[in-house]
Amino acid sequence: MDRNRKMSTVLTPSEMGQTKANICSRLLAVKRRSCKTYTQIAEETGLTNVYVAQLLRRQAQLKPDTAPNLRAALPELTDDLLQEMTKPPLRSYDPNLIQEPTVYRLNEAVMHFGESIKEIINEEFGDGIMSAIDFYCSVDKVKGLDGNDRVVLTFNGKYLPYTEQSEHMASRVKTEANGS
Repeated sequence: MDRNRKMSTVLTPSEMGQTKANICSRLLAVKRRSCKTYTQIAEETGLTNVYVAQLLRRQAQLKPDTAPNLRAALPELTDDLLQEMTKPPLRSYDPNLIQEPTVYRLNEAVMHFGESIKEIINEEFGDGIMSAIDFYCSVDKVKGLDGNDRVVLTFNGKYLPYTEQSEHMASRVKTEANGS
């Protein structure tokens, strides 16, 4: 019986997704009722606007030191929502999202410019990548030279060099018995 009780508390991926969708719906409702933009909330919390959106979509974890600032910016946040936001999130995306025009164009831009960006990273830094973990992202609105509104996306990721894989890094155990 105790075994059945434990098994019933384990959520399937589908149930986790439904739980996440419900929490996100509640969080986004709080944001809507506040009448604040992501940028306004970001300014009040000291976060980037994209990170605020990630928090409210449960794509990022709310750190305990940031919780008071977020609650001050969004006073309707309940204790249970704040508690939920401090748990490690289920980072995921809907594969159908690529069909949404803005997301499609972002993907298209990265695919079109990606090879050149990679070459410049390698030229400037060496053989490595930009971290998507130690990463900051923001969206800004500026006026272009022609007076039209322009979107500025900033991807700011830590550089991570690839390492040479040498024998001393191997995870095998050397024993005296086999002479290794």
